[in-house]
Amino acid sequence: MKIRISNTLIYFFGALGGLLFGYDTGVISGAILFIRQTLHLSSFDQGFVVSAILIGAIIGSAISGPLTDKMGRKKVVLIAALIFCIGAIGSALSPSTGVLILFRIVLGLAVGTASTMVPMYLAEMAPTEIRGALSSLNQLMIVIGILLAYIINYVFAPSGQWRWMLGLAFVPGAILFIGMLFLPESPRWLLKRGREDQAREILNHLRKGRGVEEELSDIRRANELETGGWSQLKEKWVRPALWTGIGLAVFQQFIGCNTVIYYAPTTFTDVGLGSSAAILGTVGIGSVQVIMTVIAVRLIDRVGRKPLLVSGSIGMALSLLLLGFIHMAFGNSAAAGWTTLIFLAIYIFFFSISWGPVVWVMLSEIFPLGIRGAGMAVGAVANWASNLVVSLTFPPLLKAVGISWAFIIYGIFGVLSIIFVIANVKETKGRSLEQIEFDLRSRIS
Repeated sequence: MKIRISNTLIYFFGALGGLLFGYDTGVISGAILFIRQTLHLSSFDQGFVVSAILIGAIIGSAISGPLTDKMGRKKVVLIAALIFCIGAIGSALSPSTGVLILFRIVLGLAVGTASTMVPMYLAEMAPTEIRGALSSLNQLMIVIGILLAYIINYVFAPSGQWRWMLGLAFVPGAILFIGMLFLPESPRWLLKRGREDQAREILNHLRKGRGVEEELSDIRRANELETGGWSQLKEKWVRPALWTGIGLAVFQQFIGCNTVIYYAPTTFTDVGLGSSAAILGTVGIGSVQVIMTVIAVRLIDRVGRKPLLVSGSIGMALSLLLLGFIHMAFGNSAAAGWTTLIFLAIYIFFFSISWGPVVWVMLSEIFPLGIRGAGMAVGAVANWASNLVVSLTFPPLLKAVGISWAFIIYGIFGVLSIIFVIANVKETKGRSLEQIEFDLRSRIS
């Protein structure tokens, strides 16, 4: 098998699913302002349309993890690309709320699959010394997708053409499918399946011949120790990784990150900004996300995962708590609106440099090879389920306690996340995936 694609394009197309993940989760923030008028949505319907993608994402994450352990990483991403295309066209053409919700769930299947597959594929292809940076390309693509969604929302806001906002996701979906046709399979999965010659050829291409036999030897050794299957997730030596993965996934959402993405325009309009100004405000937030994620890509293999998580939690908790107290003082005024924009930008600064990229990188690193798909599935399901809880509860929480206390509550979760990271997270910087697995085993022996 001759590989006819450069390493740069392998990592680019390997990460492209993240762009669709970001676009499809971010575009609804602006589109919902016009969908609720066209389809006459109640507040419950509005929450359901926004959150329907999360229902599909939970299902997609649960199915795709074990499926990729059987079928391979490449085939599952190709299936996800097709589903992205179908979901985008279906959403854009939806004649009613029910049909729109159905296709948002279909999109969610692809989003959940991308959230599981993309970081795993990148981690398994990347050299140890830059694995964090290359795995972080997933998050970089996600935030670029979100920014692209915000820009598209702003372009179509004057005309209220929400169908174009949703339908344009077809384009990157088609590009992802075509690109993945030329990408190689994960060498770790191939070796697990006994296809050593193919794994060696791919690793030689990726590593330019350096250290390939040593890497293959480590992968073989890890394979010999494993039984694979869901039952291995329950083994005592795997539990620390399982609980770390679940904890990181849950806290990433309970710190409130996706309320910013999904409801930022609604939040801005509630504090006095017009629809176009509110959407323009999200473009600013999206720009901060992209810039800071680029910086995170450069830092993650130098500073390490754990220091970034701790510093990020401190910054996010402080910005949310201060935001809550400022809103108590100024109420729903234009000043409060612009203050919201500034402090949410600070919040996004810290999230984008820490919890945004680091959680998905660590989920792709901490599980052993034989159950990496299943472990990623558990982490992704926990992440999307928490996302669903936060998204569904944010509107009623806003109504019950007001925006000030909502921000304070998320700030408290930020404080709790600091405690969790210090107590439970082990650094993975500079260690191969196999070394991380061997260390995990040694803690129990």
